[in-house]
Amino acid sequence: MSELRATYRRKLHERAFERYGYFTTKDAAELAVPLIALGMVLRRGGLTHISYGLYRFDDVPVTGREAYMEAVLRVGEDAFLMADAVLALHDLALVNPTRLRVGTSRRSRPRVPRTIQIVRTDISPQDLTVYESIPSTTVARALTDSLGIVMTERLVAAANEAAERGLLRRGEVAGVLEQLEKK
Repeated sequence: MSELRATYRRKLHERAFERYGYFTTKDAAELAVPLIALGMVLRRGGLTHISYGLYRFDDVPVTGREAYMEAVLRVGEDAFLMADAVLALHDLALVNPTRLRVGTSRRSRPRVPRTIQIVRTDISPQDLTVYESIPSTTVARALTDSLGIVMTERLVAAANEAAERGLLRRGEVAGVLEQLEKK
């Protein structure tokens, strides 16, 4: 059986498939895809220009997680979901935010739709992780960051559910519950 030739389109598609169909011009550069070739891939169709430096392949199946990945990629390299956006990603605390909170440690002023709220913040590396290929704060951090945004009762129930689902370690549960109940 012959191996498929590694075309520019195929390289970009493989990267995009790992990210719910999205790739950036930085990804193209890392894959040694020249900008002129990117333009040709775009003209041949099946690819949508989302925003400056961000594209999506139309044929990648929709999973419901695309909005989260797009929000993070729109904000920039070191961006991550935070607070109630992380809870929504995991279907915790019955949240459905109208604006996804995306944190970044650097100054960022991209044009983003009203569905994205950029929060400039410095978060410890131990509070950052990746869930389903989407950079995020940990569920423990998201629960405590959601105080004042989500009702405390919902956060307590979400902490217990997250522990049952393996999203919180047993050692974290007591600390998170303590923080939630003292405020």
